Amino acid sequence: MKLVVTEEQRELRDALRRFFADRSPAAEVRRLMETAEGHDPGVWRLMAEQLGLQGLAIAEEHGGAGFGVRELAVVFEEMGRAVVCSPFLATITAAAALGAGEGGHDLLAGLADGSVIGTLAVAEDGGSWDPASVRATFEDGVLRGAKNFVLDGRVADLVLVAARGGDGVGVYAVEDAAGLVRQVLPTLDQTRRLARIELDGAAARRVGGPEALARALDVAAVALAAEQLGGAQRTLDMTVEYAKVRHQFGRPIGSFQAVKHRCADMFVMVESARSAVLNAAAAADESPGELPAAAALAQAYCSEAFFHTAGEAIQLHGGIGFTWEHDAHLYFKRAQSSRELFGSPDRHRERLAALAGLTGAAAAP
Repeated sequence: MKLVVTEEQRELRDALRRFFADRSPAAEVRRLMETAEGHDPGVWRLMAEQLGLQGLAIAEEHGGAGFGVRELAVVFEEMGRAVVCSPFLATITAAAALGAGEGGHDLLAGLADGSVIGTLAVAEDGGSWDPASVRATFEDGVLRGAKNFVLDGRVADLVLVAARGGDGVGVYAVEDAAGLVRQVLPTLDQTRRLARIELDGAAARRVGGPEALARALDVAAVALAAEQLGGAQRTLDMTVEYAKVRHQFGRPIGSFQAVKHRCADMFVMVESARSAVLNAAAAADESPGELPAAAALAQAYCSEAFFHTAGEAIQLHGGIGFTWEHDAHLYFKRAQSSRELFGSPDRHRERLAALAGLTGAAAAP
């Protein structure tokens, strides 16, 4: 696998950085945190019409651009840097499930052009993202049960549900939203919306089996890892910059050895996270058999890296780092909530050990 960033990907990164600096500055993020939708529909349209982000990794025959997860990783890294409020992760996860499934390809065009916001509902009241824990059922054409921690579940136009049918756990597209009861959940990270969905006889059709669900969760794990990498890089950058300008005892605090060591540790974690993301994204595009292990490794490590750098950013900024006015708390809350999304770091390490044959634990996502 080629673990390098191409010139085209660098150009994409530069364009995205400019776009999000203009459309998602900290002041706008704070404004969107207070809105019911949790995102700006106008920016969502621009992402689709000007940049083609929603369809970036969707096949051309289904209305997308036909790129891969490596390009998606570039997008998510830049979104993580800017703490963008957007249903992009939810929609990409839904697209991955449809793309890997045997049905529902007709639904991809709407996701690709941005006219449809999608989401994949897996976790239930226990909070587990393991398909083996799914208890929702599909029988006689309808879904019954409940889903918790659904990404952007309130605003999603297309809800894909992991449920048990006659042949095990599959993915079902809800065709009648009248059978859904949605409830917005309070969250620590106010930049990302979660919802609980009650499935009260919602009409649905099967669009994929266990393989489609596994692929979607692995792609989502890689995407989230890339987002965490972007957040970790940004917290490192802001901390280093602050250490250069904040003076104590007549000298910049960055000149003190203790501060240097902590910044150096942050740098090592960020660069290691970058390697994990590059490897996982390349596996998704070139070596699907290696993706489950690569995704588990990336998600476990990047969760810890972002949580560590975000915490260090607050500590090294001193008193101002703890205030509402400073942006450090936006990254810390995102880091804390993201490390539980799609499974905790411990869960991903357990999965990685199982895939490596080191334990008897289940190897499910």
